[in-house]
Amino acid sequence: MLILEGVVRPGDRLPGERELARQFDVSRPIVRDALKALEARGLVTTRPGGGTHVADVIGQVFAPPVMELIARNRKAAADYLEYRREVEGVAAELAARRATAEDRALLAGIMRRMEEARARGDFEEEAAIDVEFHSTIGECAHNIVLLHTLRSCYRLLADGVFLSRALIYRAAEAQDVLLAQHRAIHDAIAAGDPAAARQAARDHIDYVERAMNEAERGDEWQRVSRLRLRQRTR
Repeated sequence: MLILEGVVRPGDRLPGERELARQFDVSRPIVRDALKALEARGLVTTRPGGGTHVADVIGQVFAPPVMELIARNRKAAADYLEYRREVEGVAAELAARRATAEDRALLAGIMRRMEEARARGDFEEEAAIDVEFHSTIGECAHNIVLLHTLRSCYRLLADGVFLSRALIYRAAEAQDVLLAQHRAIHDAIAAGDPAAARQAARDHIDYVERAMNEAERGDEWQRVSRLRLRQRTR
């Protein structure tokens, strides 16, 4: 249930047998048998001297050969953003309706870390927190299927399959807009405003799509300009 509900995530180390037995009020042999059953089903892995960890079974929707094909397909990238626009809108709306005080505290902490990373100019950290932010909204929606569907979606984002976040974050103006949009999504969820949360999430993806297209077009202009200059200055 902890894996299914997203309480523990891929790579997380589980507490030791003694602690798990205490948490679930059962004996250690029962915990040991349960862990063996989970390992047999591929849900956890045991590392010698390193404890028991949640297996990396979330987000592996596409086989590597298929990933290579879709990464080169422009329609797939457009479809990915279309999918995110709709699903993230639903997730934000549900999060605004269902988020508990603990959920809101968790999301507020992530938002604060994102703003701190932006203030430091730490792009890598901000980009990582970006994924964490959206994934946490999926958790706040309290819908198991939606949670794991979104995790699969963000796995593709983190791996850079469809989007080059560096391309979008390159402009200072884009960085400021993206941060403001994340703040708008957070504030709507914190305020318990489903309509505003859904619209803020959709506006965010609309902007990402425009920024990505403009960045790619600018790169193409620059490529052609360099070729033209090289040709005429030989």
